Amino acid sequence: MNILQKFRDLIVWFWKQEGTPAKRARGLAVGVFSGCFPFFGLQTLIGIFLATIFRANHLLAIAGTWISNPFTYFPLYWLNYRVGEVFVGEGNHLKAFHHLTRKELWDQGLIFSSRILLGSSIVGLITGIISGLTFYAVLKFFLKKRKPLF
Repeated sequence: MNILQKFRDLIVWFWKQEGTPAKRARGLAVGVFSGCFPFFGLQTLIGIFLATIFRANHLLAIAGTWISNPFTYFPLYWLNYRVGEVFVGEGNHLKAFHHLTRKELWDQGLIFSSRILLGSSIVGLITGIISGLTFYAVLKFFLKKRKPLF
């Protein structure tokens, strides 16, 4: 057996774990939701935790967190911030850094954090639902046609 066949068999084995289409779609959805948050290094753990709570596919939850990667960090978090800004409001603009007091710096951090976390929640919820429903429809289509994905 060559290395490609072993790799294909491994993927098929992984694919058959935690099997129903609904469970797989939930896994991808919670992974995408988790990946929208700016918690670098913790997104995968959050995805696994949510997959456990929602009885979803853990491997697809891990894969879903890859929505944020070095190529998508800037556009994703910019979008999250802008969406949060719509709900929280624009607020004050920063003064020159050398005129900031410690309290003003903490206030600016709180304002920024609230915007990006609220925006991440909204964007994550929307993209998670869309990706989960789309993936579910694709899985059901392939099961109906009896064509294996792998």
